[in-house]
Amino acid sequence: MTSEWDAETYDRISDPMARWGAKVLERLPLEGDERVVDAGCGTGRVTALLAERLPRGSVVAVDRSRQMIEKARANLRGNPRVEFLVADLGRPLDIGEPADAVFSNATFHWVLDHDALFANLAAVMRPGAKLVAQCGAEGNVANVMRAAREAGDDSEGAVHFASIDDTAARLEAAGFEDVLVWTTEEPTRFEPGEALETFLATVVLRAHLARMPRGERAAFVHEVATRLPEPVIEYVRLNIVARRS
Repeated sequence: MTSEWDAETYDRISDPMARWGAKVLERLPLEGDERVVDAGCGTGRVTALLAERLPRGSVVAVDRSRQMIEKARANLRGNPRVEFLVADLGRPLDIGEPADAVFSNATFHWVLDHDALFANLAAVMRPGAKLVAQCGAEGNVANVMRAAREAGDDSEGAVHFASIDDTAARLEAAGFEDVLVWTTEEPTRFEPGEALETFLATVVLRAHLARMPRGERAAFVHEVATRLPEPVIEYVRLNIVARRS
C-alpha cells in the first residue's frame, strides 16, 4: 500500500483523531523544555498542541507520508521549535539527539511489525523517557470490517490492531518498563451520506481501496456505508503508557 495520504481531506475530517489526541496528550507529563517525538504527526493538528506545551523545548514531527508532513508544515506555519522528518516507524529512526519523550496518536496500527516499531522508538529515547500513545486496538472498527466482508472484501487491510497482552509483552521485550496498556471504546457517529463515505474512503477503508481499480472504489465505499445499521464507526482504542528502562 502506498505511504501517501490525501492530506488535505484528512486534515478536514480528522476531528475524531484530534479529539482523542488532545486527551492522550494530557497523560504526558512535561516541564516545557523537553525534546519530544510526535510519532505519526499527520497534518499536525495535535502536534500544535504538543508544541504549545514546550515553550523551551522542541518537537520532532515524524510521518511516513510526505503529503502529511507538508500539510503539517503549512499548518504549523514555520514554528521554529518543530522539525519535520519523513520516516517509516517500522525502520530505524535518525533524529539526532535522543528524545525525552515519545507521543503518538492514531498511528501505530498502520505499522505492521510492532516488535520493530517499539524497538525503533526505544533506540531514540533516553533512559527514563516516557512513551504515551493511543492507536487502534484488537476489535477496532469491527462493524466496518464486517460490512466490508459483506460487500465482497474479506481482507482486514494493511493494519495491525494489537491486543493488550501482546502489546505489553512487546514493549517489555523492547526495553520498556512501568508498562500500562488498556483499551477504551470510542463509538463515533457521522452524518450519513457524503460525510461518512468520505471518512471511510480516506481513513478506514484506505488499505482496501488501494488494491481496487479506481472505478470500483466509490461504489464499494457506498455499499459498505449502507450496510452499517447506523452511521457509527465502532472505534476501540489501545492506550499505552510506558517508560524507557
